[in-house]
Amino acid sequence: MKLRAKAPPKPPPSTSRETTRAESAYRRIKAAIFDFVLLPGQGFTETAIAAQLAMSRTPVREALFRLELEGYVQVAFRSGWSVSPFDFKKLEELYDLRIVLECTAIDRLCTAEPMPDLGMLKAVWLVPEKERRSDTAEVAGLDEAFHATLVSAAGNHEMARVHADVTDGIRIVRRLDFTQPPRITATYDEHAKVLRAVLARRADAAKLMLRTHIEASKAEVRKITIHKLHSARPVAGAL
Repeated sequence: MKLRAKAPPKPPPSTSRETTRAESAYRRIKAAIFDFVLLPGQGFTETAIAAQLAMSRTPVREALFRLELEGYVQVAFRSGWSVSPFDFKKLEELYDLRIVLECTAIDRLCTAEPMPDLGMLKAVWLVPEKERRSDTAEVAGLDEAFHATLVSAAGNHEMARVHADVTDGIRIVRRLDFTQPPRITATYDEHAKVLRAVLARRADAAKLMLRTHIEASKAEVRKITIHKLHSARPVAGAL
């Protein structure tokens, strides 16, 4: 007589619901930190965040502990939570690691047979000036996609994974690089030059231009001030 394997018990609806709420809280609080609705060093309470998110404190607390593990927030006994201040040394080290990963990717791309398809990058970055995007958030997303695509196209999944972690680690300051129109223009010009060099298999030229491009962004990190953060803060400060 064959016994049928029992299906694993389903979690109670409330548990599943709380997990979904915690994930939603995590994403919204993290977005608020990246968008400077919550500024580095700013304090807040679970109760206040829960009220803004229209949730109970349980999923909010779970989200905050997750963000604490990732280094985005800090908890203090009896004094609530605060957004972690910028660790400038760590940020600069992440930019240095970015350079290593992306230059290695360029070497692999320029020697690959056949060359991986970079048509999506050409469609975004090799366009006439009148077709360039100008929205800060949109260009920031396109910028991340440019660098991530170069690395992923190189075909090393572990490199791509580490690069994604690096990207996540610097995203909070990277967005500040696009608050001024000249930086958006420079990004288009520099990406186009790097991409053309890669397509022509000129690895050394592409790496030099890429390194200069990333170093310029890294230099902008050193110029971050509280005034600049407040200037980048959206008018509507709700989560």
